[in-house]
Amino acid sequence: MRDAMCVTQPLLPTILAIDTAADVCSVALLRAGEITERSERVGHRHSERVLPMVEAMLADAEIELADCDALAFGAGPGAFTGLRIACGIVQGLAYGAGKPVIAVGNLEALAAAALRQYPKAGRLLCANDARMREAYCAVYDREGDRPVERAAPALVAAADLAALVEHWAPDLVVGDVATAFADALAAVDSTRLISMCAGAAAIAACALPRWKSEECMAPALAAPLYVRDHVASTIEERRAVRGQTR
Repeated sequence: MRDAMCVTQPLLPTILAIDTAADVCSVALLRAGEITERSERVGHRHSERVLPMVEAMLADAEIELADCDALAFGAGPGAFTGLRIACGIVQGLAYGAGKPVIAVGNLEALAAAALRQYPKAGRLLCANDARMREAYCAVYDREGDRPVERAAPALVAAADLAALVEHWAPDLVVGDVATAFADALAAVDSTRLISMCAGAAAIAACALPRWKSEECMAPALAAPLYVRDHVASTIEERRAVRGQTR
């Protein structure tokens, strides 16, 4: 969605990006065309570490939050609590500073990072461990230097990954499933399995073209991308269920 706050744009924007979708908490700053990233493996301590990391990042760059042109976050799919933390933190910071928000899918960011690293790859199946022997996965094709979604992010059983590889015939299978579910992918040529992750730096890189095409939103409109059924029931849904049981 386009927002009026994106109309007047600097040639090289400054974008602060946050990612807490997995057990690694990362913050990145895109400034003058260069990206700097801080990351920590924090487990479930994202809420404790993300704001100090933001403050340290801004202090190192000798800028204030008001100097940023937009804030971006990893919208998911990923850990339920982590996605809510990233979205909530970015909403609060952006609202207070009067800045727009850019939501970037984590699997898209992973695909973009992989396409830069593997320039001969044309199709990617991006898949990350979702716990409980399940994976978040999506399929992307290369269009220039950007990923184009062919299959939207979805939750699949680890046992179905090999069948998905056969169906989509990707050049590479990218993500932490290459190691997390090596047994389920044993029949796939190991040269096609790339274990890699993408954090806030990849989110910032994907946010740049969105900024240029004015794909920004007001903070209140930002929302995580959930794909696991029933985990992310809305308040209204929960109220409806309670009402039916009274």
